[in-house]
Amino acid sequence: MFKANILTIFPEMFPSLLGQSLAGKALSEGLWQINPVNIRDFATDNYRSVDDAPFGGGAGMVMKPDVLGAALDSVKDSSDKLIYLSPRGVPLTQDKVKELAGLSQITLVCGRFEGIDERVITRYGLEEISIGDFVLSGGEPAAICLLDAVVRLLPDVLGSPASLTEESFENGLLEYPQYTHPRSWQGMEVPEVLLSGNHKEIAAWRKAMAEKITKDRRPDLWQHYINN
Repeated sequence: MFKANILTIFPEMFPSLLGQSLAGKALSEGLWQINPVNIRDFATDNYRSVDDAPFGGGAGMVMKPDVLGAALDSVKDSSDKLIYLSPRGVPLTQDKVKELAGLSQITLVCGRFEGIDERVITRYGLEEISIGDFVLSGGEPAAICLLDAVVRLLPDVLGSPASLTEESFENGLLEYPQYTHPRSWQGMEVPEVLLSGNHKEIAAWRKAMAEKITKDRRPDLWQHYINN
């Protein structure tokens, strides 16, 4: 069974959205586990301090290595993948999501303030992952995004596994447009090819649309697609 440890100073933020929809249903059915760990529980002073001023000066505070290290020691094992959600991390991709979904346990470190002491990253070999080129107030929303993407790939979570093969980023393209009833809505019609019943023509139209959307919206993905 897949298990996710979440190191955070706000354990009450979990499971949050992960307790709803597909992820929530899978959680209630025992298809995966979530274990929020309060970093403050490993503080050693009366104030349960988890941060301190940065050496060298500068704004903000930094998570202390002794406290965070003790929290990591409480949950990690030799097979664990340790991840730090950070805006300076490598971008999260669908390929990385698939890799994580194949593991039995991951531990996510949710930073706050100005980040965490670099020595923790070095000592524990944390893999830094970013969900986008923007800054959040903490790693918790990023952890929720990552886990939502991972959990839906776990065995028996999706009702129709075939739907995974026609999503954005599969085959290197963004997904083609989708339509449903009614056929006419506010003067807009469903493309005739989708009503033809000709599966070969429908497949060709969908591929062409996926290619156009990818080329227009994600030149980086398009370049990678045509080069491979």
